[in-house]
Parts: sequence; structure tokens; C-alpha cells
Amino acid sequence: MCDEELAAALAADLPGSFERLVRAYQGRLYAFALGWARDPRDAEEIAQDAFVRAYRALAGYPAERVRALALRPWLYRIALNVAHNRRRRRRAPMVSLDRPGDGAAPEPAEDARRLPEAQVELAEQGDELGALVAALPARYRGAVILRHVAGLGYAEAAAVLGQPVGTVKANVHRGTRLLRAALAARRDLYETQGAR
Repeated sequence: MCDEELAAALAADLPGSFERLVRAYQGRLYAFALGWARDPRDAEEIAQDAFVRAYRALAGYPAERVRALALRPWLYRIALNVAHNRRRRRRAPMVSLDRPGDGAAPEPAEDARRLPEAQVELAEQGDELGALVAALPARYRGAVILRHVAGLGYAEAAAVLGQPVGTVKANVHRGTRLLRAALAARRDLYETQGAR
């Protein structure tokens, strides 16, 4: 179902159609939130809170406004606002109370030990890239995540960020250039350390 059809269904029957909206966007919003939060639990909460806020907003809109909504940029904008609000009132990190008393880290799950080395390496590279994206200045980070992680077009990303399209293009370009430079610097460091 395309966004226009989904918007029409939401306008006609919000309670009956909202689950379709969640199913269509839950993975995308979670991935977007994970790019901002870098913590799966926080990302899940951001995505859930975004859907709650979206439902409340849709319930207050007249049907013609719901039908006219560009759902994708509208949902990402809500998720971005939630992420910004959470960052402003950042709380202390959670610590597990289930750790063994001797201070040793808990054993990894049996399944984690069976993963092929290639998958583990790929996950580590993803974590490294995610950390580099999270370290970007906010003006670049948002544009890069929306464009390259969420897959939004420049016009949609501009609508989410409330910026001109040219500014978004420039921020994506600069952010990508910073990421490439950071990756090259890390590669050089690894090669230098490996030569020793």
C-alpha cells in the first residue's frame, strides 16, 4: 500500500488502519532512531513514542488534512523531535543488576558463539561506522542518517529537517566526506599498528 492509500485509509478509519502504518514504518523508524541513539533500547523507545505521538496527532486532524499528509517525512520529523527531546533530558546509563558478583562479564549467549566469523566482523564494522556517524556534528548527522540510513530523498529529508534542499545536500556531502576521512584515518591506524 502506497503512502497516499495509507493516508486515505487513516483518514477514513484511524483505529482500524493505524496498525498498517506501524507495520509499514516500524523498522524504518527504529533504524533511524538507532542512528541517533546508538542504543537499541533507546531507539525502540524513540520509535514507539513517535508512533504514539503520530496517533494522537492524527486523531486531532480533520480527515482532509490526514489524506493530504506526506506520511514518510511527517513520521521521520516526529521521530527526530522525539530523539532531540530525549537527548536534551538525557538520563544516566542503565546498569544491569544481573552481573555476577565477581565482576566478570556475563557469558555470551550460546547462539552468539556460533556466529560465523564473517558475520561478527560485519557487525563490528557496522558498529564502528555507527559510532562514526554518531560522532558527526548534529547538522551533518541528521542529513546523513535520513539520506543514507532511512533512504529518504533530498526533498523529504529537507522537509523532515525544516531546511532548504540545497542545505541538506551540502550537509549530506560534508557529513559523508567527514565519514570517509574518519574511516581512512582508522584504516591507516590499523595498518600502522599491524606493521609493528
